[in-house]
Amino acid sequence: MIVITTPTGQIGGRLLDILLDETPTRGEELRVIVRDPGKLPERVRARVDVVAGSHGDPDVVDRAFTGADAVFWVPPGDPQAPSIDAAYSGFTRAAAKAFAAHGVGHVVGVSSLGRGTAVADRAGLVTASLAMDDFIASTGVAYRALANPSFMDNLLRQVVSIRDNGIFTGTTEADRADPIVATRDIAAAAAGLLLDRSWTGTGEVPVFAPADLSANDMARVISDVLGRPVRYERQSLDDLRARQAARGAGEATVRGYVDMMRAADEGLYDSARRTPGNTGPTGFREWCEQVLAPAVRA
Repeated sequence: MIVITTPTGQIGGRLLDILLDETPTRGEELRVIVRDPGKLPERVRARVDVVAGSHGDPDVVDRAFTGADAVFWVPPGDPQAPSIDAAYSGFTRAAAKAFAAHGVGHVVGVSSLGRGTAVADRAGLVTASLAMDDFIASTGVAYRALANPSFMDNLLRQVVSIRDNGIFTGTTEADRADPIVATRDIAAAAAGLLLDRSWTGTGEVPVFAPADLSANDMARVISDVLGRPVRYERQSLDDLRARQAARGAGEATVRGYVDMMRAADEGLYDSARRTPGNTGPTGFREWCEQVLAPAVRA
């Protein structure tokens, strides 16, 4: 039995599709935890066991982890959390107890690159995510944290600006080349770990796209794919802080997000190197052609 949290999220949803294709030939059962089962497509609800509720609720995870061999774990994020630790390790506390109570053998979580860098202890949301990894590992469960750089898919939040103004924004230096990754490649890495549970102990599994890119590199690719000019505009951390607050994020979340983006410009994602084994197949141009361009033209 594999339990999937956030099955309607950008990674969890893709993971669920992969597992639905793979598990019939492997004899694996699937269970999902979801606040609103109505958000699951009918074809999915017919093939998985559904536990309704929050995976931060002790009663919900107690039901969901009964008989579970493996769990895909992602905290949903709470913009109004009193602290970023509460949003990560605090939210995970009930699940950690349930892992032990039900003898869950393997857990795969979504985390970040950054461990071991000089900025890891002042990287806001990433620092909290790494602390959550340590907390899960301390339970004794076999654990793998998918250590990711920035998601290509975050650009989908700026579809309107790209379409109407030919601009996307960020806080990193325009010519700094950093690793990126497509969420579908993270989901594929998670599926591999959940289906082949021969691994033991705890550790990180980095997931990279085939090449590092700067914001200006990305602008050139987007322009070429869309057939019209698109440029990158760097914003200040103060501008980012104001925009996050205007969207309703609480003080702790705003500070955590700003600290993360500051650390990203100071080498946060330099903690691991790309290898054939940790490189996903999706390049940025391919992602733009298959995901971004249809969203812009919709």
